[in-house]
Amino acid sequence: MYSLTPQELELSALIIAALNLPVGPQDIDPEAPLYGGELGLDSIDILEISMVIGKNYGLMISSDNDNKVEIFSCLRNLCTYVQAHRSN
Repeated sequence: MYSLTPQELELSALIIAALNLPVGPQDIDPEAPLYGGELGLDSIDILEISMVIGKNYGLMISSDNDNKVEIFSCLRNLCTYVQAHRSN
């Protein structure tokens, strides 16, 4: 059980639902790597997360974004980026 902000919990729940992960939102370490980390996410999963973010937050993170590795490095960084750039 990790200490997540309400926004991190919300994003964690979206990711879990989109990818059908067998964990609860509070079970994701907000600072653990998303790609290749304990969740075992691959590039297709990251693409799926990007689509869910676009649908739910009106924010597209394109594959040519120079900061995409940093943005998707962990749940906390992803959440910070979404909160700063979301349109809804």
